[in-house]
Amino acid sequence: MQCLDGSRGELNVYKRLPVTLVRGEGVYVYDDQGKRYLDLYGGHAVATLGYGPTAVTEAISEQARQLFFQTNAVELRNRQLATESLLNCVSGTYTGAFLCNTGAEANENALRLALFGTSRSKVAAMKGAFHGRSAAAGAVTEGNDSWYAFPRSPFEVVWLDPEDLKSLEKLDDPEIGAVIFEPVQGVAGAIDLPIKWLDELQKFCRRHGIVTIADEVQCGVLRTGPFLASSSLEREPDLVTLAKGLGSGFPVGAVLVTESIARRVSPGFLGTTFGGGPLACAAIEATLTEVGRRGLEEHVGKISSWLKNELGELGLALQGRGLLIGIKFSKSVHTLRHQLLEFGYLCGDAKDPNVLRLTPPLIITKDDLAPFIETLGEII
Repeated sequence: MQCLDGSRGELNVYKRLPVTLVRGEGVYVYDDQGKRYLDLYGGHAVATLGYGPTAVTEAISEQARQLFFQTNAVELRNRQLATESLLNCVSGTYTGAFLCNTGAEANENALRLALFGTSRSKVAAMKGAFHGRSAAAGAVTEGNDSWYAFPRSPFEVVWLDPEDLKSLEKLDDPEIGAVIFEPVQGVAGAIDLPIKWLDELQKFCRRHGIVTIADEVQCGVLRTGPFLASSSLEREPDLVTLAKGLGSGFPVGAVLVTESIARRVSPGFLGTTFGGGPLACAAIEATLTEVGRRGLEEHVGKISSWLKNELGELGLALQGRGLLIGIKFSKSVHTLRHQLLEFGYLCGDAKDPNVLRLTPPLIITKDDLAPFIETLGEII
């Protein structure tokens, strides 16, 4: 099959940095020439424990030897353990979890759960949102015009401005059944949504029977400090979606649900072939055990405060929370990102071309970061 650029092979759909990586160790990755890079992008906020975490790789290897794969039509002990461990990391508000493969799949199913039984036809989403590229998740992703491609959305989307309390008045619509938001918008550039605004949103939704979904695919699993970024709100959302760092790089996703929503579903309502498979559950269980053992919640709080202080000393404009940080410049960071790559630092970009995004492994230390801060200061 011919690819879009006329060659044979992978479709040309990604803008990639000019580097070919072959291995990783801790917070560093190495290219095919042996050059080392400090990974400040964490594989797109995925490498929670860095590269080659012994506890996770050994758990996956052992599970692969015992039972590589099996269907959701049978019980698996390690699936039960992974689900219990996940629910133990959050408050008792969440009594059930649906395990899947990706963040988009988690958001897709969360939207279905939210709208099920409401007979409502609209969903509210935030300006700047990114929730995935599948049909429903893509519909609530702002700026999807160039790639959505489906002839119509599964529902009408009402867009809210989290910088404007008056935009909440748009929720006074009997057809809105759900609202989805990222407590910290990752792809937008690490935009920390105002807590006061989100609290008012939750109150409004509760009064009007609107189901709330916190998309914590990128900002969850201790990325902002606590296990869930939404735990800072007065009222917890009805559903939470997770993925990325939950399996330390192994493809996993999850939807956390409250008891009231769990009661709505029955066998056959949701399903997935690979979600909650033995290897994925081994990765989840090992990751959650290890982040607890290492005390990463406290570590993320301390290291992020130190990092933001050091970056602030350079006169940089910062946004985000925890180790989901956006550095805002007055012009495009395209050249800066490539300069940093030449010096051995792998950083992320954002939908905002003026934002350099940092989402390093949560195990990163001051010693790892100090040379980067010095280099960044010299460049700018």
